[in-house]
Amino acid sequence: MNGAVRLLFAALGGYLLGTTPSADLACRLVTGGTVDLRSSGSGNPGGVNAKRLLGRRIGYAVMAADVAKGIAACRWGRGTAGDVGAHLAGVAAVAGHCYPLWTGFRGGKGVATSFGQCVATFPAYAPVDAALATSVARIPGLRRPALVSVAVSSAAWLAASVLWWRRGLPNLWGPRPTRALPLANAVTVLVIASRAAVMLRRREPDELALPR
Repeated sequence: MNGAVRLLFAALGGYLLGTTPSADLACRLVTGGTVDLRSSGSGNPGGVNAKRLLGRRIGYAVMAADVAKGIAACRWGRGTAGDVGAHLAGVAAVAGHCYPLWTGFRGGKGVATSFGQCVATFPAYAPVDAALATSVARIPGLRRPALVSVAVSSAAWLAASVLWWRRGLPNLWGPRPTRALPLANAVTVLVIASRAAVMLRRREPDELALPR
């Protein structure tokens, strides 16, 4: 296969992995299909809503599965089309999670899957990303803590990726930092931002602001 075909396969595989309905599968296993995450709680088919409706263990399992989707997609992409393939597949996985074809393009927010992308392609920054997102979400008085947390952590993630690329800093097991790193992260941030815009337009509640 030539390079373009390999990149196409990397993106397609990443998207398909991203569309894996982790939360829906967990919900069906636990409730037999009597609970629909898209019409209950916050309406988001993700780990936080699953935790609220189905319990902590299920919620954390869904979050872990969504992170794993991002990691698996990047590994698939890297094996198929090298470092650029890893970045491309990671972006595609987030797009697949946010806009899965099988559910009319109505998916989750993509945050956990993007963290999986970060673990696979920017592991040197992953602990900082997790700590920053968690810390911002816990700031008291925020009307939309989840949205603010995602906005701040996404901006920092993007800025850090530019720094790593420009300085050539070490990246643990991830690909050598090139311009592909901030470019892929920028596209992922845009995908997540577009999903957040849909949430705001539909006036969907902020999950972290809902009563426990």
